[in-house]
Amino acid sequence: MAIKIRKEDALNYHQQGTPGKIEVMPTKPLSSQMDLALAYSPGVAEPCKEIASNPENAYKYTSKANLVGVISNGSAVLGLGDIGAAASKPVMEGKGVLFKKFAGIDVFDIEIDEKDPKKLIQTIKSLEPTFGGINLEDIKAPECFEIEQTLKKEMNIPVMHDDQHGTAIISGAALLNALEIVGKDISEIKLVVNGAGAAAISCTRFYISLGIKRENIVLCDKDGILRHDRTDLDEIRREFSTSRDLKSLDDAMKGADVFLGLSAGNVVSQDQLRLMANDPIVFALANPDPEIAYELAMDAREDIIMATGRSDHPNQVNNVLGFPYIFRGALDVRATAINEEMKLAAAKAIAKLAKEPVPDIVNKAYGEDKLGFGRLYLIPKPLDPRLITTIAPAVAKAAMETGVAKNPVIDWGAYELELQERIGIDQRLMSVVIARAKKDPKRVVFAEADNRKILKAAQTVRDEKIAIPILLGNKERILTLIEENSLDLQGVTIIDPLEETQRLSQFTDILFKKRQRKGMTPADAARLVTQRNYFGAMMVETGMADAFISGLTRDYPKTILPSLHSIGVKEGTKRVAGMYIMNTDKGPYFFADATVNLNPTAEELVEIIGLTAEAVRFFNMEPRIAMLSYSNFGSAKGEFAEKMAKATALAKAKYPELIIEGEMQANVALNEEIQRDVYPFSNLIGKRVNTLIFPDLASGNIAYKLMAELGNAEAIGPILLGMNKPVHILQLGSSIREIVNMVAVAVVDAQSSNSL
Repeated sequence: MAIKIRKEDALNYHQQGTPGKIEVMPTKPLSSQMDLALAYSPGVAEPCKEIASNPENAYKYTSKANLVGVISNGSAVLGLGDIGAAASKPVMEGKGVLFKKFAGIDVFDIEIDEKDPKKLIQTIKSLEPTFGGINLEDIKAPECFEIEQTLKKEMNIPVMHDDQHGTAIISGAALLNALEIVGKDISEIKLVVNGAGAAAISCTRFYISLGIKRENIVLCDKDGILRHDRTDLDEIRREFSTSRDLKSLDDAMKGADVFLGLSAGNVVSQDQLRLMANDPIVFALANPDPEIAYELAMDAREDIIMATGRSDHPNQVNNVLGFPYIFRGALDVRATAINEEMKLAAAKAIAKLAKEPVPDIVNKAYGEDKLGFGRLYLIPKPLDPRLITTIAPAVAKAAMETGVAKNPVIDWGAYELELQERIGIDQRLMSVVIARAKKDPKRVVFAEADNRKILKAAQTVRDEKIAIPILLGNKERILTLIEENSLDLQGVTIIDPLEETQRLSQFTDILFKKRQRKGMTPADAARLVTQRNYFGAMMVETGMADAFISGLTRDYPKTILPSLHSIGVKEGTKRVAGMYIMNTDKGPYFFADATVNLNPTAEELVEIIGLTAEAVRFFNMEPRIAMLSYSNFGSAKGEFAEKMAKATALAKAKYPELIIEGEMQANVALNEEIQRDVYPFSNLIGKRVNTLIFPDLASGNIAYKLMAELGNAEAIGPILLGMNKPVHILQLGSSIREIVNMVAVAVVDAQSSNSL
């Protein structure tokens, strides 16, 4: 449903606390006299001299490389019209917030009180030393065409008027996918455009570059069809006038394949839609009310494909899908312009992304569970975290290929990691794991393949070549779910344990031999191996698969027991432990034990420390361990404090190479300043802690869930430590993204000769 905005709420939002939506934050320390001297006088003179000798050094010593100017004169603000420069500032600040949130780009918004195009051009041009790029916003037509074209010719940084090109790029992507769905050739379709402003003209031009023939396009404005015999058309609109004998929108709509509305609300009728060709594509993009209401359009034609500018309907054409990532790619290769090839690359990248499996995080954000390419999903959703790593590289590559990139990308893998970090998605660790998994995908058994999430995750890991999925469960049920969710799992192995007579006999013998002195009878073994958790674990144990994944729908203890019976722990290991990786904006933290051991003794904690340290090293990081409690180095007495102090001493003796400290409170462990001031003997000073050992399961479990919900940290796990072969148990109700991450961990685990 559409979000209803109350005037009081909007005004309070903008004035509460610090007025407005943006502020300047220093990126360098300013805590000492030396810092201040370096930041300003006399230290600042050195970078000034370097830039004076070579202006390109501004990208090295200042924020220019990541700074965009959002500039407007307030002459065409949203649906408000010419409200003036000052009144446009909330919108420009909002644009700045979107740049920062979605692409990590810093913005200065500049509102210029000037309507004369030539004076405005001169003012904006004079700002080139400040910015790495210019985003023109809410400048009325036709002046906006002259302003943008002149600035692009005379400036050596990327300039784009988003009102023109943003809608063109996003709707262009939607058009490409809609035409693919209905099976129409873009060179043969007939297009009607209602509206002749900046966005409409730019969309029309862009659609021509996509392949639509100019003679198949008709534009309408408030005075009717743009015809050759009209005397009121300016030079730009005359460019798109038609010689066809069309007198009204009704005439234009007859047999049209595509309608693009960039005009006003409720100006198109159901009868006009019925005049269109089969499988009509209707982009009614007027805001807040489209040219025809979504419900009316869908009721008028069963074969219609519909897009609007509204978030409460499918296929929202939202410029935020484009401009942050287009500028991101342009800035990162230090492009001197945003050219047509870069815009086309962005549109095609957006269209392609819509065909990929939708991450569960996106489904959750929009309250959906079956988003997938089709009539109701032509383009990605604005909150899709993959947009930055899809569009920005495509734009950067196009800039390099067309010769406008001054700083080409050399390592595309490193660039993708950099993009993720820019928006606070610290996925460096998981990106490395996934990259390792792709080098040698392994066979992964999914015990709960009669679950939609598991099937979507299986498709993702198969498509991305992370793993080779094997699905366990009732074959008919699994195939039905695949069809219902429009998944592509053709060729994936599906095994129903109840139909595997020979394997069941083999697994029964093996399980009985393993457990015969633990009270298990042959009949017990025969019954148990028909269960998928036993069957899947036995596949790994016998080499029929390389790793086992389960636990999405069953409690952790019930899921882990079959693997302990079938596979067992590593030689020399007495127990298993569960570790979570918490991805935060400060980097990854490793939490143990948060899933297996209820209240381990000091001696058992030492073993957990050994397993955890080994796992942290497995992820190419050196463990720096804090033993957590409510006490700091004996400051308080009690069972847990004394247990953690004893475990610390025992661990230091057993693992002298480890950086380990405790017992200590969580805030002390994470705050080196407190350690320096109060506990200067701490081994963790100067070595940022990354591994936290909890005194019992309750505290570890509570901590990771609080961080995931309140601290906006991504939980990866639980990762099962100490098993003889790769077995990983999902958290109950894991998201698709979490399942995919766990599969990648399992594959890398299987690649290693020693399991985690």
